[in-house]
Amino acid sequence: MVGISSLKKLVTDSMAIDMGTASTIIAVKGREIVLDEPSVIAVNELSGEIVAYGQEAFDMRGREGRDVTVLAPLNGGVVADFERTKKMLAHFVKKAKTGGSQVSLQAVMSMISDVTHVEQRALLNAAEEAHIGKIYMMEEGLAAAFGAGVTPRDKRASAVVNIGAGTTNIAIIAKGTVVHSRSERIGSDEINLSLATHLRRHRGLQVGEETTESIKTDFATTYLPENIEKSTIVRGRDVQTGSPSAVEITVGEIYPVVEGIVRRVAQIVSDTLTELRPEVAADIYDRGIILTGGGSLLDDIDQYLRSFVNLPVTISDEPRYATVRGLLNMFDEPELLEKVSRNEFHFLQNAEVPFEA
Repeated sequence: MVGISSLKKLVTDSMAIDMGTASTIIAVKGREIVLDEPSVIAVNELSGEIVAYGQEAFDMRGREGRDVTVLAPLNGGVVADFERTKKMLAHFVKKAKTGGSQVSLQAVMSMISDVTHVEQRALLNAAEEAHIGKIYMMEEGLAAAFGAGVTPRDKRASAVVNIGAGTTNIAIIAKGTVVHSRSERIGSDEINLSLATHLRRHRGLQVGEETTESIKTDFATTYLPENIEKSTIVRGRDVQTGSPSAVEITVGEIYPVVEGIVRRVAQIVSDTLTELRPEVAADIYDRGIILTGGGSLLDDIDQYLRSFVNLPVTISDEPRYATVRGLLNMFDEPELLEKVSRNEFHFLQNAEVPFEA
């Protein structure tokens, strides 16, 4: 006879899935974060077959084999390529279960606030294909707020700005519900594109995504630096000759490129704050803004936003994990989960359907 403890090992009741444009992060109740990988796949163009997922595919980026392309099936926080998103999610879920369960009874997934029914259905179907019994969908802003320490029972309002790779999501939360939200499809990926465009147009250098990401995270600043002459060498391909080449750039040169994007994000936040009811505005004036998401790791972005909106701005602990932790917390609040989930239907397939490993 199989012991109860071995049976328990086969079932992970609850999984939280934050599937973003840049990364997919999965946490399992009792095991914390079990997967954090780039939301990309490598596809063989001749056969159409997916040859690598996540980190393995990401490491090929810019150096792919002749017939291989690295793609991001999610764009702006929504499903751009349904079939491949489905396969990618199924792969990640299966990987997250390794050593734990073979059946996921329930999962809660995040989605951006202005997701359409079609986009929501695509995410739900992708989760269904990943052999999850019961799926809840929850607004990303609400999940990020709970993960950043906002309590569902706090009647005063809190403002959470979640800056992702493809979207910026602003959520005003009070008493465990979203009282106001706005989602714009602009995120930190825009900085990478602007840096690549600047280097191509003004310095005659073509660079890959790995290089622009490195400039953004290790060199650029969103606040006017004291030493604008600080420089670094950027390598790539000469636009005119096609030969390998390098240029020296200064932090002062790229500051306006980065600031242009950050200003747009700050303006969206500022505009959203003018739409609030007086009591809510009063709460936010006292409490300020909490930043979550990978984009809040940009150097000095909290300082920039603070001076733009004239309010206190803090960055949550481990901002990239705020959303997934908020989703995971929902399993301790089943009534609240039922109330806040935005499903057209609560379960897509019977929880008893076995998962074949």
